Amino acid sequence: MKNITLSPRMVITAVLLSLGLIIAAVPKNTTKPYKLTAAQILDEIKSGTQYLEPEQVAQMLVEKDPYLQLIDIRPQNEFEKFSLPGAISIPVDNLLSPDQAEVFDQDVRLNVFYGNGTTQANEAWMLLRQLGYKNIYVLRGGLNYWAEAILNPTAPPSTSPNDDLARYDFRMGASQALGGGALSSSETQTKTQAPAKVPGPKPTGKKKKVAGGCS
Repeated sequence: MKNITLSPRMVITAVLLSLGLIIAAVPKNTTKPYKLTAAQILDEIKSGTQYLEPEQVAQMLVEKDPYLQLIDIRPQNEFEKFSLPGAISIPVDNLLSPDQAEVFDQDVRLNVFYGNGTTQANEAWMLLRQLGYKNIYVLRGGLNYWAEAILNPTAPPSTSPNDDLARYDFRMGASQALGGGALSSSETQTKTQAPAKVPGPKPTGKKKKVAGGCS
């Protein structure tokens, strides 16, 4: 079977079609006026600024950063089986429920969507960004990549660049601190061994301190 390469135009068309389907599925009585156009959303998608890397999220979890709010958009039964430490459950179908308005309509916490992969989290991000909500992000790769990158990292060759070796050292430290091999349990939040600082900047846009941890 031949590999199919999508052209940039095909990718953009697929993104806009996905956004259109999301909008069409929103009940009229829960729809807020849109504040961003499809073109503006597309610009953000092309820049990739909606993503937070697993290492960034892992560092915030280890440090119990109060600004972090992980949002699991999978069905409730999947959330109950396992989730990331401190995450709250808001399935995709409930994103526009009036009960969730306070979660998104604030500038204090960084709301980070995640699912098993990235597709549904990106759809949630697109919808809420078009409604004008800020501090909305997506965990790159979702739980599948989290398990691979953070919980069970693979050692790079010893001849790898220093950045790759430093990233692996961080991932190993994060895995130990977050209970590598299990996505969520009461024990994962009692580990005390912290990893070295993650390469790269942490998210910005924080306004003020908030009480409590990352739950």
